[in-house]
Amino acid sequence: MQHLIGTYECKADSKGRIMLPVALKKQLFKKIKEGFVIKRAVFNKCLELYPIFEWELLMEKINKLNRFNKKNIDFIRRFSAGVRFIEIDSTGRLLIPKDLLKNAGITKATVISSVVNILEIWDKKLYEESISEAKINFAKLAEEVMGDKDEKNELS
Repeated sequence: MQHLIGTYECKADSKGRIMLPVALKKQLFKKIKEGFVIKRAVFNKCLELYPIFEWELLMEKINKLNRFNKKNIDFIRRFSAGVRFIEIDSTGRLLIPKDLLKNAGITKATVISSVVNILEIWDKKLYEESISEAKINFAKLAEEVMGDKDEKNELS
């Protein structure tokens, strides 16, 4: 698993193409030939870009769900709605389908942000709003997610 690094401001052209920043292309160098999967995010109004290897790992987990359970089928259907395989062209551009651009509210100014092993693609204004909202309670969130009450006892 590769951990991606960075947040980058980009521009989408009228056809929905985004030029990947050089620093990001360097990180993705080995994965560019394999392709990517793009989909709507579950919790945010943005898109998620998965290197194919990461997507296949996720699909292995989803494939283990019992398809005779209605909740599982509903989840799979909604999770996979709008999913597309995409490639990065020889000039380093990513062509995002128009329906996904519209769903994420992406117009021209965009942000590509690393989220450990995948990338999120945001409309710049929506990204900035999301980050501002997160700052309000980030200390509390960090404590809840990363804080471990037993960690002090283990260090003693």
